[in-house]
Amino acid sequence: MIRKKAFVAAFAAASVIAAAGMASAAASGAFDTARGDDSAAESASHQPQRGPKNVIFFLGDGMGTQEITAARYYQGVQNKLNVDRARYTGFDTTWSVKPAAKPPYKPDYDPDSASTGSSWATGKKTIDERISQGPSSADNVPGTNYQTVLELAQKRGLKVGDVSTAEITDATPAVLASHMSLRGCQGPADMTACPQETKAAGGLGSIAEQEVDHKVDVLLGGGRARFEQKITGGPYAGKTVVDQAKAKGIQYVTDAAGLKSVNDDKPVLGLFNSSNMSLEWSGPTASLGKGNAAQSCKENQRPSNEPSLSDMTSKAISLLENKKGFFLQVEGASIDKQDHATNACGQIGETVAFDKAIGVALNYQKTHPDTLVVVTADHAHTSQIVGEDASGSGLPTGWSTNLTTKDGQTLTLTYGTAGFGGDGKAPVAVPPSQQHTGAVVPVWANGPGADAVLGTNDHTHLFDVLQGR
Repeated sequence: MIRKKAFVAAFAAASVIAAAGMASAAASGAFDTARGDDSAAESASHQPQRGPKNVIFFLGDGMGTQEITAARYYQGVQNKLNVDRARYTGFDTTWSVKPAAKPPYKPDYDPDSASTGSSWATGKKTIDERISQGPSSADNVPGTNYQTVLELAQKRGLKVGDVSTAEITDATPAVLASHMSLRGCQGPADMTACPQETKAAGGLGSIAEQEVDHKVDVLLGGGRARFEQKITGGPYAGKTVVDQAKAKGIQYVTDAAGLKSVNDDKPVLGLFNSSNMSLEWSGPTASLGKGNAAQSCKENQRPSNEPSLSDMTSKAISLLENKKGFFLQVEGASIDKQDHATNACGQIGETVAFDKAIGVALNYQKTHPDTLVVVTADHAHTSQIVGEDASGSGLPTGWSTNLTTKDGQTLTLTYGTAGFGGDGKAPVAVPPSQQHTGAVVPVWANGPGADAVLGTNDHTHLFDVLQGR
């Protein structure tokens, strides 16, 4: 703690010197305005203040440094992303732990989205596949339920929201409002691997059931098929989870027009695709070695009946606004999913859409300075930016895609964390799902308490940051 305080003090001193330098540059007309005026506005009012009234937490699934850089470069190296407007930047480690009968639990350096999500949602480490439950001796042995940042916000009387481009029952959105030993137990019909946790067995039920029981004020994303499954136990047995939601007074919408029509007099459940929401961009497929002849991505591919992540974010903020404050989590989920699939354009398009949603929140924060905005990734991923002119022995050994950027140059992304058969020697014909990587991930923040992300921390640290501690 002493070291961190010293670091913050040193950073503050450096900021004063930097501010003087910027003032001089502005006087000479040399001030770079590309960042926008967020940073300047915050500097002018950078006085000691209480914790945030509102917290908006953005999670780019699998959005490591290479993924955000690829999106930045594709858009043009001189064009700033919205996330670049954030005043403070740090790094977080993301490791999870391995199963064991009792502590100490050994570290797992390459985590999944369930264990990392549980880290910031609860402030505690757990094993992969686990949703806001503590570790145990095996994946299929339930652990102790951990209280989440969303549950604590509800106890304080705040409104709460959970938005994702994945199934809203997927790991990242699930960690806020459910507790489950295995992330795959998403709907009532998906509980075979979690028999002790069904409502029929006296448990909390599937992830979908728990999210509805939590009565989250705003719950938006994909995964409609999970909520159309029939409940097997409890007072709603034989009915669907959608029926359960309606019985609890929750508004239910299934398309962009329906989302526009909802009001803030009662909670809303918006499910805009039977599975994950549609992708924003499409483009060439990856191939082994040097890859395809460079071409641009096809943008604006999302069907109009599905709201964009920016639209969902904007609507969520408007529905959650109130005198006491709110907590909102927004996930750009398919950055990860398209990284797994070696789909460069899909991955970049989802990152750009995620960044646009960040812009919505940062614009809101400018006029609501009591709002904390935090952006990070749950884990790093496989894509790497490599030289487009590689030849001979310098050719990438993974699956590569060449894209023509807005600068008119070739951006080559290669994926090399999977691609061989079981013998480890012969490459397979179709790229298999790529693996996550264990690198630290960036964290950006603006607003009251934002400087807490400075330095290198662990993802569990975000549990306190998101509560304004």
